[in-house]
Amino acid sequence: MTRVRGFTLLELMIVVVIVAILAAIAIPTYSRYAIRAHRVDGQGLLMSIANAQERFYATNNHYGALTDLGFASSVSPKGYYNVSMVPAAGSTSQSFTATATPQGGQTRDDCQSLRINNAGVKDSTGTTTNGSCW
Repeated sequence: MTRVRGFTLLELMIVVVIVAILAAIAIPTYSRYAIRAHRVDGQGLLMSIANAQERFYATNNHYGALTDLGFASSVSPKGYYNVSMVPAAGSTSQSFTATATPQGGQTRDDCQSLRINNAGVKDSTGTTTNGSCW
């Protein structure tokens, strides 16, 4: 009688099931981590805008629009957020609120939109189920 070498179908199926279980755990965990990591893109943009607003205010005694601050685009550097600003262009307001709205794959973030205002208050419109939003 000769000895047969190799795997049986049952052994192969057990390996496939184990790999599927590991993938079912790892992929959602990685996705949540990636979304949290991309959140830094919006946070950094909002902090840059807040700093530029304070410099602009020190010179002009009012807050300006994004174009007044030197921001040519309203999209974050890596493209995960789109920023909007209140006051609008031409306004001579004594306050501002900058909002970073997620776009693309970042829209799945539980924090949703990130905001910062002239008092330095940072908040979000969503929940903190995927880590602290700020």
